[in-house]
Amino acid sequence: MSYQVLARKYRPQKFSDVIGQEHVTRTLQNAIAQERIAHGYIFSGHRGIGKTTVARILAMAVNCRSAEGPVAEPCGVCDSCTEIRAGNAVDVIEIDAATNRGIDEIRELREAARYRPARDRFKIYILDEAHQITDAAFNALLKTLEEPPGHVIFMMATTQPEDIPQTIRSRCQHFSFRAVKFEDIMGRLRDIVTKEKIPADEDALALLAEAGDGSMRDALSILDQAIASTADHLTLDSVRSLIGSAPAGALETVMQAVAESSSEKILVLVDELIGEGHSPTHFARQLVRFLRNATVAKIAGKDSALLQISSDERARVGRIADLFSEEDLTRHLQIMLRTHGELGYRQEQRFHLELGLLKMTHAQRLLPIEQLLSDAAASASGPPRTTPRPVLTSPTEVRRSEPPASARSNSVSPFAADSARKGSPKAEASGDAAAFADKSVRATHPSGATSANVVIMGSAAPAVAELSPEPDPQPAAPTEVKSELRTEARVEANTESLRDAILDALRNQQMLVSILENAEWRLEGSSLIAKVAASSTMIEMSFTADARRIAGAAASGLAARPIKMLLEPGGTPQVSSPPRRAATLNGSARSRAEQDPIVQRMKEKFGAEIRTVIDYREKP
Repeated sequence: MSYQVLARKYRPQKFSDVIGQEHVTRTLQNAIAQERIAHGYIFSGHRGIGKTTVARILAMAVNCRSAEGPVAEPCGVCDSCTEIRAGNAVDVIEIDAATNRGIDEIRELREAARYRPARDRFKIYILDEAHQITDAAFNALLKTLEEPPGHVIFMMATTQPEDIPQTIRSRCQHFSFRAVKFEDIMGRLRDIVTKEKIPADEDALALLAEAGDGSMRDALSILDQAIASTADHLTLDSVRSLIGSAPAGALETVMQAVAESSSEKILVLVDELIGEGHSPTHFARQLVRFLRNATVAKIAGKDSALLQISSDERARVGRIADLFSEEDLTRHLQIMLRTHGELGYRQEQRFHLELGLLKMTHAQRLLPIEQLLSDAAASASGPPRTTPRPVLTSPTEVRRSEPPASARSNSVSPFAADSARKGSPKAEASGDAAAFADKSVRATHPSGATSANVVIMGSAAPAVAELSPEPDPQPAAPTEVKSELRTEARVEANTESLRDAILDALRNQQMLVSILENAEWRLEGSSLIAKVAASSTMIEMSFTADARRIAGAAASGLAARPIKMLLEPGGTPQVSSPPRRAATLNGSARSRAEQDPIVQRMKEKFGAEIRTVIDYREKP
């Protein structure tokens, strides 16, 4: 007798033998027990998870001759069950829809469906890979599938249910099969090697289950190959050499080298793997999966049920998760996903793999753009920069110098710092930034060295990285008087500048501008109030919702915080200042952009230059 592969030898013959699809088998058994058997079923899901197997079991259950009617579990010994299991039953027709996909084949099926079954209760059509049937063929089957004869049942198995027309899906019961869990595949492999009397290590079975990728048939096929390749015992090394995967320690070593910013170590390791015959594409796929597991371990913990891996692999991804932040792991995963996608159509795969790994190494030194923008805005609202340029520190040195818990508790995300800056006045944000910078640097560098600014690169960077020298102590009374004078002058200047910005934004609405030019302006908290010499009716007619939106946006953009524009009647006409307003309006967009403090700060940091300036306020 010829040899039968494990995937066929241990194919489930009852609903209770199906692994990982309890939601499907339970529903079908209840439908049989309640005599609610449908005339059409669609089984969809991943490859090798039991779609066609469940269709055969259902055919055996409805045609089993151990009882007068359909049974919840087929007996497996009657003539109908035996013939269906062997694939030679007259009334159970399995059709490969990938080959018989045309309208002529569907017409023949429709004609044959009119005749009653030769022996069994139901004539059953199992259409495998049903998504490859053409639209014309589906249309020809539509009427028969909607109102079939009472003795016909259609079962369609597919991996792409979205390709089946909605008119067909709405006439069938759709069951979505799930990928088999890692533990279920491990248990099934353990039972099979026990029945086959083949000793196997747990690590080897775990690697086989992981290589199956949720498919029981794939895992059994690899197990069959592994049994044939080894002499008498399945070991981790024999299985790894068979499937061509890199050693588990190599992935951890690569990520440790990335954490240390050791480019040379990464290149040497890649050279060793390539020299041993490992495929760059397969290694990139392994590293993508390893980084995904490390990211999940960082977010949900290494003992999370989201990790379908062995206990040793959990320990490895847990150690790597401790070396990086969530942002770093996400960035590395994105880099490797892009690298793996590029390896499929590149000629020099090794070079692109090395380039992707080096990108991960250099990504450790990146500074978030949010921190740069927050830094530029804070410096623009404060005095000119007189401190030395920042000293760039690699993330490895920071991790070595900072304590593991206290240093991270003092670091604040750039997103939070930027949100805090936008939600408070500029003067307060500037003061808070300076105070936070001093606190952060003192926590990071206990020695108290403040001769130069320290900017920490990567995810460990604090939100504000500037340090200004401590001011000399001043007498209390003069400082308070000067602070009050500066505050009054700033409020008055802000009110005047907000007035000019709003009038400039509303220049196309002449009637409203003429009313606002002679108004009394004052700033109260987050409200800019203009008391105009006009009636409430005139205000309601001229100050429309669109004008209110434009004025609020212009004021909020200049003040860098939310400002609400309000109009009050009962004011007295004020003397306007046309020369100053004319100077504001006549200034070109380029000159206004060059005078903007944030633009000046970005030019200083990056050495940038202004190429094109578009003033959207001048567009119709």
